[in-house]
Amino acid sequence: MSLVAGIDAGTQSLKVVVYDAAARAVVASASAPLELISGEDGSREQHPADWVAAMHACFDRIDPAVRARITALSVSGQQHGFVPVDADGAVLAPAKLWCDTSTTAECGQIMDAVGGSTATIALAGNPILAGYTASKLPWTKTHRPEAYAQLATILLPHDYLNFVLTGQRFCEWGDASGTGWLDVRARTWSADLLRATDADRDLAACLPPIAAPDALFDIDPAMAKQLGLPTTVKVAVGGGDNMMAAIGTGCVEEGRLAMSLGTSGTLFAYSDTPVVDPHGAWAAFCSSTGGWLPLICTMNCTVATEQVAKAFSFSTREGDAHLHATPPGADGLVMLPFLNGERTPDLPLGKGVLAGLDTSNFTPAHVYRAAMEGATYSLKYGFDAFVRAGMQFDRIVLTGGGSNSAAWRQLVADVFGLPVDVPVQAEGAAFGAALQALWAWGRADGDAASIADIARAHVATEPALSATPDPLRTQAYAAAYRRFLQHLDALTPLQRG
Repeated sequence: MSLVAGIDAGTQSLKVVVYDAAARAVVASASAPLELISGEDGSREQHPADWVAAMHACFDRIDPAVRARITALSVSGQQHGFVPVDADGAVLAPAKLWCDTSTTAECGQIMDAVGGSTATIALAGNPILAGYTASKLPWTKTHRPEAYAQLATILLPHDYLNFVLTGQRFCEWGDASGTGWLDVRARTWSADLLRATDADRDLAACLPPIAAPDALFDIDPAMAKQLGLPTTVKVAVGGGDNMMAAIGTGCVEEGRLAMSLGTSGTLFAYSDTPVVDPHGAWAAFCSSTGGWLPLICTMNCTVATEQVAKAFSFSTREGDAHLHATPPGADGLVMLPFLNGERTPDLPLGKGVLAGLDTSNFTPAHVYRAAMEGATYSLKYGFDAFVRAGMQFDRIVLTGGGSNSAAWRQLVADVFGLPVDVPVQAEGAAFGAALQALWAWGRADGDAASIADIARAHVATEPALSATPDPLRTQAYAAAYRRFLQHLDALTPLQRG
């Protein structure tokens, strides 16, 4: 009769799902919107108090009888954010997010201090990219010195919600590897990179302890009462949204490839060993299940299609009709959809570009298609790096808001030349968090099932949503993708300033 819950604090909204493992069914769900604070300098911030308010609002919308049956929960959170907290646990400044590019200069400064990008990768497995947590510290020291002086603990968004839920400060390997400071091979903090971030301060003292993937914590009784949950609820470690989406899509054993089409786009594959590229072609992250999660991230996915729909005053629900009304390649129209700067390809100061306009393709439908194609081609650019490294995949598991579009599912199948499956549970990160809670709770109760066993038992795909590549369209998209790469190569010097 017990239930588990998953909380996913994303960029645009916070979601809660409640899962009945015995019935293999989500029995309740709720979501609440979140506001993004944007600045002309590339800053993207949110108030952590808004995440807490949204979490309360979601649980308030769930039947009290359902809440009373929850035995364990877990938090998924947007990666790379920086929540500065003082000794008493008070938040000192708005959280700078993964899509914040205002700290681009600080990325270079940190890497230069240890000998450049290659040396940084040698130390920790990853370069310090725009949006990573590390660069936000020297920025805060310069622009918010009072907050930096009072800083006691560096928390990521999901760490902060765990702190709110439990009163304890801790992190875990998966999300921690997105800070830029974690040596992903050894799963230890890099003293050299911490020193390079601030030579005048012991930042290691500000980092919370790293909890094991199956660790459980007691919920704070007062918080349990506020949320309408039993005081006996256990809180699992959770993780970054990509790490939780890996669980929710079954990407917890080798050979699985998952793609998330959300505000950002991600492509990730599980590995039992570290997968580091000496040139930093992908993020060499740890998983939140004891393994590793090589990952490609693009900073512009559904944000591009949503911006086009808004500009032409139609709903993204009409997007599929626009795709069906236009041919692959958008009659020569190409969009580099770098509205937030870009991580893949690595153009943190990049801007969006619309090229190839003529009198026949300057229509809302063509521009919408170009945005969807451009977002997909950016992921293909990263996928090509995986393939060059020898990784092999036979299908893609698709999640995120974009997976709700039949046209986008078919587009992915055709562009990548691989079959596409969609999990029954569309909220991959929130569902993955619920499954992690189920796994950790079961282990504490003596269940020896692995996280892969849990995923095989509970992650199902919806056959009606699958897509198979069409050879003719695959060929057409291959030509359009080459055109995208030509424009990218030509414009990269301008995008790098």
